[in-house]
Amino acid sequence: MPSPFPGMDPYLEHPEIWPGVHLLLIAALAESLASQLRPKYLVSVEVRMYESTGDQSLLVGIPDVTVQKTQQQQPVNVAIASPASKPTLVQVPMPITVRQGYLEVREVATREVVTAIELLSPINKRSGRGRQTYETKRERVLSSATHLVEIDLLRAHQPMPVFGEGLPSHYRILVSQSDLRPQADLYKFNLTDPVPSFRLPLRHGDQSPMVELQTLLDEVYERSGYDLKLDYQQEPLPALSDQDANWLNHILSEQGFRAIS
Repeated sequence: MPSPFPGMDPYLEHPEIWPGVHLLLIAALAESLASQLRPKYLVSVEVRMYESTGDQSLLVGIPDVTVQKTQQQQPVNVAIASPASKPTLVQVPMPITVRQGYLEVREVATREVVTAIELLSPINKRSGRGRQTYETKRERVLSSATHLVEIDLLRAHQPMPVFGEGLPSHYRILVSQSDLRPQADLYKFNLTDPVPSFRLPLRHGDQSPMVELQTLLDEVYERSGYDLKLDYQQEPLPALSDQDANWLNHILSEQGFRAIS
């Protein structure tokens, strides 16, 4: 069953759902582009690792630390002084390694990276070491001869910085062609809009294929059965404005995912 939404499904942004969506969409992008770019270019799936600690693990879909009760032992006759106060159950920050995939389009003859394609996750956008690591990599790409495509399908946290973007939007796609910098194309769209298509920048003179991101997202949704995994009776995370929440309720009711109120 297809998603009830015309564009991005906000329920896919849930911290426990997004890591799977990210993985599947990266794979779908790689598969779609590989057939269009051969034989001059190849598409490589790369993996970047982040270290995360504390309650940030909840934001990338990794289960929290749990404390198990130990088996109760038989009491022994030993006098024990009463403690001054009862202890508080706490959690210590545990280092967690987060692996995130991204794509590189390479020229077959030279193996040079022509285009980097990034699909952002919460760890890239929220403040902390993850964002700092990604921003460092982003700056390195923007100062090189490599094109950058940056796809942001998450409403949470601060978007990556650009100048002159105007009004804010829920989602955005940045297409930065190296020979046109500092100018770049920013596709801005909201919950009510379809995900825009865009051309993938390549070497000068080569035909740039269209990236039909909405089609790929729809295929991931249907193939993976997200209509069975998502609870449309609940409100999405992060929360929507009243206007967007009313629109969402209307769409879900109209498509039969909620009772008409």
